[in-house]
Amino acid sequence: MTDDEWQAHVTRQAAKAIGEWLEARGRLHQPIRALVLWELEAMATNAIGSFIVLASQRIKAEPDQHPDLTRLLLG
Repeated sequence: MTDDEWQAHVTRQAAKAIGEWLEARGRLHQPIRALVLWELEAMATNAIGSFIVLASQRIKAEPDQHPDLTRLLLG
């Protein structure tokens, strides 16, 4: 998978995580602007968590192939 393909995949998975959180929360009839800060933070946490899992899987599958990604995750 190319870097661009992987980025598109990660973006879709993060959006899916946000959508799952919104569905679990209920009240889908309300506009996004009705969300309060803690709800926005929860959505961001789900998206970030999805990214971390996918990045970790990529690093494990292709060791030494993604030094920037490894550096980002490991600091």
